[in-house]
Amino acid sequence: MSGFPAVRPRRNRSSAGLRALVRETSLDAGHLVLPMFIHEGPGSKPIGAMPGVSRHDLPGLIAAAHEAHGLGIRAVALFPALDASRKDRLAQESVNDQGLLQRTVRALKRDLPELVVITDVAMDPYSTDGHDGLVEGDCIVNDATLPILAAMAVSQARAGADVVAPSDMMDGRIAAIRSALDQAGFTDVAICSYCAKYASGFYGPFREALDSAPKRGDKSTYQMDPANAREALRELAQDEAEGADWILVKPGLPYLDIIHRLRQATALPIAAYHVSGEYSMLKAAAAQGWLDYDRVLMESLVALRRAGADLIFTYGAVDAARQLRVG
Repeated sequence: MSGFPAVRPRRNRSSAGLRALVRETSLDAGHLVLPMFIHEGPGSKPIGAMPGVSRHDLPGLIAAAHEAHGLGIRAVALFPALDASRKDRLAQESVNDQGLLQRTVRALKRDLPELVVITDVAMDPYSTDGHDGLVEGDCIVNDATLPILAAMAVSQARAGADVVAPSDMMDGRIAAIRSALDQAGFTDVAICSYCAKYASGFYGPFREALDSAPKRGDKSTYQMDPANAREALRELAQDEAEGADWILVKPGLPYLDIIHRLRQATALPIAAYHVSGEYSMLKAAAAQGWLDYDRVLMESLVALRRAGADLIFTYGAVDAARQLRVG
């Protein structure tokens, strides 16, 4: 016999136990990375466009990291929100060993040494121009940006970062950072390359959180065109050759096909970034009673895993970890 009634796929769905036994994709708190915002303080300041997310002062951030780690989250990604007075066109504050980010890394590694600390490498949080690279006239110049990014990565490694994550999308930055780290003796510091970072409209809440929107122009001359998929394979080949340890796709859900393509092409760990706009959409719809936030958050994260992501950066990491804890 073939087909119905001998074949009944519903048999494998008939109970919670059976569904769990044949489930193809797993999700646990260890797959999640919590992005965190740090400011000079005092206190924590909620971010209007990201319900449930705040800019923390150092004590608040450490407390939040302890909570996340207690729920099984093994890694955080740090983003500094700087006062305008600390910004300039050369992003000089990014290499200040006593800067906000560096002090935060040292405090976290001292207080939670087992926590994996990931730091962002890009000029935009530190730049008066709000771009990821150095601006000259109307152009974001590639090659002159590379030494700035390399020095930034070394400063972060010196503070104790486990993973540096260049999100700038300059050509050649992985090689420049790897060389600088190795020459400085940080051969064990890993690089998570934002390999396929698209010029997306989903980043708006994040830019509010850091006040890092470009002061003029946009980022389309260095971030990828959302219409392109094959180009991501070219970026992957270059980043692998230059020494990336992980690769990252950003945003997440609109680019599940890109995650899947890269998964077929590399043995490197792949991270997906469930970005601020994706998170905030779920929160906004739930606030209107249109969606069940907990349910759609988990569905979204499972989709990213199913596409091939090993790790997921998400502002909903703590919410998801709580759900996972209670089953």
